[in-house]
Amino acid sequence: MSQITAARERGSRPSASRGGRLWLLWGVAAGLLGFTATILFDVRPWTEADYERGGVLIAAAEDMPNLDPTGNRLGFLFGFAAVACLLVLHGAWRVRTERAEHSVASRVFSAGLVTSAAGLTFGYAWKGTLALYGHGGPEFGSFGNEGLLVFYALTDFGAFIPWFGVLVSLGALAAMAWVERSVSRILGTLLAGLVLLVAAGYIVTGVPGLAGPVGGLGLAFASLWLLVGRRGVAVGERTGVRTVAGSAAVSDAEPSR
Repeated sequence: MSQITAARERGSRPSASRGGRLWLLWGVAAGLLGFTATILFDVRPWTEADYERGGVLIAAAEDMPNLDPTGNRLGFLFGFAAVACLLVLHGAWRVRTERAEHSVASRVFSAGLVTSAAGLTFGYAWKGTLALYGHGGPEFGSFGNEGLLVFYALTDFGAFIPWFGVLVSLGALAAMAWVERSVSRILGTLLAGLVLLVAAGYIVTGVPGLAGPVGGLGLAFASLWLLVGRRGVAVGERTGVRTVAGSAAVSDAEPSR
């Protein structure tokens, strides 16, 4: 019995079938919706001519009429949908994988999701606020251009910085692959490379929003890999195996009646 227990503690027990992993679609949805809201609906006041001139682009109060209210509104809606998917993924992850008493990485993964969800709620809400009060919005006139510039400043990195939590979650998956051996090592290697690359970017550039462009896509990629790959998540089996082993030991110790 001890040999079987030791083998299963190394993550060798088969993971759930692909049909039992459909909850990972919430991760795919969260990542793609978040990427859409953060990157595709990243609204800026400058024109193509401004970008072609190069140099540092400075946003001023007089640029506020150039902001697209539709883009900000769609970013807000897609973003809130992404936050909802992150929270559902968090709940499903805890139910499906956190039965192992000593899987620190599994708990770090779910904590990173909640961290991002909390921050992104504000980040996407600022986009919605700017669409509401900005030029062309239903409550335009409540704030002048100077006030709108404040809201714009909040949206600048507001939907980028909070993806750091998901980056930590991806790092936790890498640890699960190489330390706990509960997910694919190929996936873990790819995610570790991504996390280290962004971490190096933080150090070299000092830009706090670097996780924004890759956080959503990284989460979608990892979730899809775990969904369709040969090996899913083998976390949550150690406790059950040890309980069975313990029960067997107690049964063996009981005198026959």
